[in-house]
Amino acid sequence: MRIAVASRDGKTVTGHIGKCPHWIIFEVTQSDTDEPVVTEVERITLPKALIFHYYKDEQPHPLKICHAVIGASAGENFKHKMQQRGMEAIMTAESDPKQAALDYVRHTITPPKPRPIGELVCKVRDVFSERK
Repeated sequence: MRIAVASRDGKTVTGHIGKCPHWIIFEVTQSDTDEPVVTEVERITLPKALIFHYYKDEQPHPLKICHAVIGASAGENFKHKMQQRGMEAIMTAESDPKQAALDYVRHTITPPKPRPIGELVCKVRDVFSERK
């Protein structure tokens, strides 16, 4: 299974993942002891047309190979669109990308802190984005 984690600097999990162009792809395998092993396999920088906020499903997406996308924050509209695309959008408070992927596989994701103002801003942006 592959998991994509949003990371602008390659070191930390980033927020507002709908606008994030930089992703780290992890491959999850099982060890001999049945423990999950998370290995970084690729880093992808998306061109503007493939950044999820601008993406219109008119062409194949390079992250479509991933089971889930992980980040620090995203709006409800983003989560819904990812679900429609057959991908799970997971938000976490974990700052380390590899640990976030491992937490996802182990079902131990630490949820991010509530951000009511940020969520409101995302909703307003979503309304205006849909009018374009």
